[in-house]
Amino acid sequence: MGQIHLKNKYVYRWVCMVVLSLIATGMFIWVWIGFVRYNNQTGSLMGKGNLLMSFGIYFLLYHIIGKALKAFRIGVDRKANLLASQVLTVFSVDAVEVLVSCAITGQFRFFPDFLWRYVLLALVQSILLCLLVIPLVDLYRHFFKAHQILEVYQEASYEKLHFMNDRPDKFHIKDIININEGLDKIFDKMEDYDAVLINDIPSEIKNDILKECFNRNKRVYFTPKISDIIGKNSEEINLFDTPLYLCRNSGLTFAQSFVKRVCDIVFSLIGIIITSPILLVTALAIKLEDGGPVFFRQERATLGGREFSILKFRSMIVDAEKDGRPHPAGEKDPRITKVGNFIRATRIDELPQLINILKGDMSIVGPRPERLEHVHKYCEEIPEFSYRLKVKGGLTGPAQVFGKYNTSPLNKLKMDLYYITNYSLLLDLQILFETVKILVQKESTEGFSEERAEEMHDAAVLEERTEEMHDSATLEESVEEKHN
Repeated sequence: MGQIHLKNKYVYRWVCMVVLSLIATGMFIWVWIGFVRYNNQTGSLMGKGNLLMSFGIYFLLYHIIGKALKAFRIGVDRKANLLASQVLTVFSVDAVEVLVSCAITGQFRFFPDFLWRYVLLALVQSILLCLLVIPLVDLYRHFFKAHQILEVYQEASYEKLHFMNDRPDKFHIKDIININEGLDKIFDKMEDYDAVLINDIPSEIKNDILKECFNRNKRVYFTPKISDIIGKNSEEINLFDTPLYLCRNSGLTFAQSFVKRVCDIVFSLIGIIITSPILLVTALAIKLEDGGPVFFRQERATLGGREFSILKFRSMIVDAEKDGRPHPAGEKDPRITKVGNFIRATRIDELPQLINILKGDMSIVGPRPERLEHVHKYCEEIPEFSYRLKVKGGLTGPAQVFGKYNTSPLNKLKMDLYYITNYSLLLDLQILFETVKILVQKESTEGFSEERAEEMHDAAVLEERTEEMHDSATLEESVEEKHN
């Protein structure tokens, strides 16, 4: 029954994708036919072949770009994400179609005509498709209830044990069991649940549970270790009579670095030109509010640990950290100015970093460059934290897109490592599109107190070190047994 239920989810999601694609394509064809008739181009352009080609091209573009931007993940992503994905998809497809339509007609003089028509089309499509996505998600949640999950854990803390409950529509941690109760009891208990969550337990026990879940066709989720992430993008070597995987661990290639730098220069220049009115108005507003400096400079670390001064619009009072110690901004922090509240909420305070990108200190996409004192502290307690410095720091990155402002340093490291070990230009584009979507998510900007930041950091360090010590001890015991 569980497998049938799971297949029904995929069928429903596939039907939703087809319906959305057909509606978007049908609206495009209606506009296309209107253009052809208005411009007396009804000859060959109204033939079945051209109409089918126009229909097919748009349908494929919408399908491919929509999948890349995760516009069809009904029941998987949050509604806000799906709506943002739909808007980005239709605007991206319609922008491409301006050029495609010019090519089909063979008349690039029609470019302005296509442009205004497709912009209006994208606006109407966005409204209609978003209005349709909401009931589709509600219908999915009505018919397909959340997975009932058994969580297997070692160390108990509310944050660690209940993080999946942030999505009650999709996941429900129905019961938990500690690894100290033994594998036999865990195996007996997990049969009554839809899935198993393996949450930060020693690797040896995790492997046993993974294999048993595979044997029982049981869905399993697990939080990865740093070594899991490094090995995920390994290359298969078929030279011997045993599976062999290669991790190159060489960072970005010369070609990747060159293309990335060219994109950084182009996009930062375009960004500075487009946002120049916003930059000027913001600078004036900051200066008028309290007469203090417009920019805030702070030393950060980038590729290879090189130090540079990051630029931001000042959003706090002058000398907000006059004691020289970092003080994370919390909710309703009294140090934040009136202008600062607005520019932080809208991310305008980050725009001056386009200058850092143009200079070569940063990239558009990459691990967020940390303050020097944070780098030194985290590297002392989590030596792997220095792995983030294999690429340039970025204006946006995986930890900013998929995490929260108060995500622990260890989890940020894991997300950044995934980016580094799986780097591609397409991944950069995906993160850029995801960056636009997080603007509608409040939780991505949540603040936290200094005490909370310390608690999260210390807990993360303790968790990783305890696990490594346990795995190391287990390996030594195994080697000793073999020698004996």
